[in-house]
Amino acid sequence: MVGEHLFSGSAVGAVDADGAVPLPRFVLRVLESTAKGTGRIVVGAHEDDPCLTAWETSYAPVLQAELERRRLQDEAQGAPPAEHHSRARRLFGFAEDAEIERGRLMLPPMLRSKGRIGTLALFVGTGSGFEIWSAELAAEADDPALREIAAFWLSEGKFNEGGDATC
Repeated sequence: MVGEHLFSGSAVGAVDADGAVPLPRFVLRVLESTAKGTGRIVVGAHEDDPCLTAWETSYAPVLQAELERRRLQDEAQGAPPAEHHSRARRLFGFAEDAEIERGRLMLPPMLRSKGRIGTLALFVGTGSGFEIWSAELAAEADDPALREIAAFWLSEGKFNEGGDATC
């Protein structure tokens, strides 16, 4: 069942030159219990924030249903169809299957660029998925809770470079 296991937690991981970053334990635990060994998740651009969002491949029908619900709501409020099409492009045009190899997420190049993720990626659980931020951008975000999370991990100076390190 989708949503049975929630992504909750946060961690920072070191991103290598190829865009590979170790997934934190809070992500791996959910994927081990739900992904059934697919070795893939979906990574996309966040709708509002300058970060990426990721979810299990089985969550796509939920996103499609939400997209349709919002289309009907927009239609009832007289919004032009262009708003729906733009939302659909943002949701699925900036989304790619991403491989997980030995606990490391391979960030797709276009999405890594879109999220402005350099050498440190901040993972933040959001329930049905998780966000992937440039740790530096998150430390300067408008959201005080996000800034606090980023400040904690950056002040720790211990970044997950594989295995179970700090996550």
